[in-house]
Amino acid sequence: MIQILILTYFYCSSPSLAANPTFNVQTFGAKSDGKSDCTNAFLSAWGAACAAPKPATIYVPRGKYLLRNAYFNGRLCKNTAITMRIDGTLVAPSDYNVIAKSGSWLRFERVTGVSIYGGTLDAQGTKLWACKNSGKSCPKGARSLAFYNSKNIIVNGLTSLNSQTFHVLFDRCQNAKIVNMKITAPGNSPNTDGIHLERSSGVSIMNSHIGTGDDCVSIGPGNSNLWIENISCGPGHGISAAAQIMTMPRHSAAAQIKTMPRHSAAAQKCRLSQTRLLTLVMMIQRVFDDSTRIGSLGWDLQEAGVQNVTVKTVTFTGTDNGLRIKTWARPSNGFVRGVLFQDAAMVNVRNPIIIDQNYCPHHKNCPDQASGVRISNVKYQDIHGTSSTQVAVKFDCSKTHPCSGIRLDKINLTYRGKAATAFCANAGGTATRVVEPTSCL
Repeated sequence: MIQILILTYFYCSSPSLAANPTFNVQTFGAKSDGKSDCTNAFLSAWGAACAAPKPATIYVPRGKYLLRNAYFNGRLCKNTAITMRIDGTLVAPSDYNVIAKSGSWLRFERVTGVSIYGGTLDAQGTKLWACKNSGKSCPKGARSLAFYNSKNIIVNGLTSLNSQTFHVLFDRCQNAKIVNMKITAPGNSPNTDGIHLERSSGVSIMNSHIGTGDDCVSIGPGNSNLWIENISCGPGHGISAAAQIMTMPRHSAAAQIKTMPRHSAAAQKCRLSQTRLLTLVMMIQRVFDDSTRIGSLGWDLQEAGVQNVTVKTVTFTGTDNGLRIKTWARPSNGFVRGVLFQDAAMVNVRNPIIIDQNYCPHHKNCPDQASGVRISNVKYQDIHGTSSTQVAVKFDCSKTHPCSGIRLDKINLTYRGKAATAFCANAGGTATRVVEPTSCL
């Protein structure tokens, strides 16, 4: 009996078996009044969790917490299992200028094994959108939640409201899972993509509702092995293998070079044309400031491709596009291949199925008006519903690198209760089973 008691004592008191630590942000000074700046408290809790020798939790109780730009740096973080459990709402300052010039509101960089459960992010982007829509000079805005150079990430049950620009960004990440997200912004909010992926692999997005003023999910260059399933999209621009070019800041270095006097000493000394000099500066800026721009597919001559993408069981309601692949009409060695679009429902969608390889706003920056991006092995299976325009299927491919291996299988799209039409240019492929509108491949 004594031996049993002794063993029980050592088992219960062993430090190695103690509960994993939890760091409450209120312990570090955070106040849930929505007015007190809690940025330092959150960063202190992050530092404590990083220093913990075992899996740790950062806990955010109910209430509103005001945060400025917060940078969660994983470079010196020893912990590879940090959970952020949020029961409250994180609120950005009402003055959009406080976070708008930083690129990201909440930024995680070089982190491993970070999980975010629950909670709401409210970036209060309304005033910045109004500034942009008025045509005034405004900052570009911040992404609400961004992960850079990170791996083994989970985002589960998070709500994102009214982001200034992109709601969620994954750039150069590996193995990320986004589940049960709710993303909300008005249909006229500019550049408020729901989830944007760039140069990432092994990312899954599942069981989420996304309604924004731009793409519900946008897929930029360099992505592979993506799984997108059970998504409700609308309002928005659909799910796109593309990302919009962002407006260059008015006072950026590139903008200043662009307006440099034609015969300035600097230009003569460099002996570069203004166009080449502008391109060089934009490349340098992108290395040091990810917020400068994100190019659509095919913007760069040397560009990583997109491959092995599955999009299934999705519903689009009143969106501009459904399933879209978009590339710049510029020379590029990029590619899109191995894409499956399966079981998609369209409800009054303007372009249910579209490949657009002639994207060139205002006919600028497209020297040859032909895309170099090679699109191949793209399958559309069981796509059904209604189009808000007569042309429900549009394949407008590159005249120099036509699309190949396009497959249509069991397509049923109508327009106002009648047959819709299809348009093809420079596109090759096959159609099987019932395909309405009649295939033009």
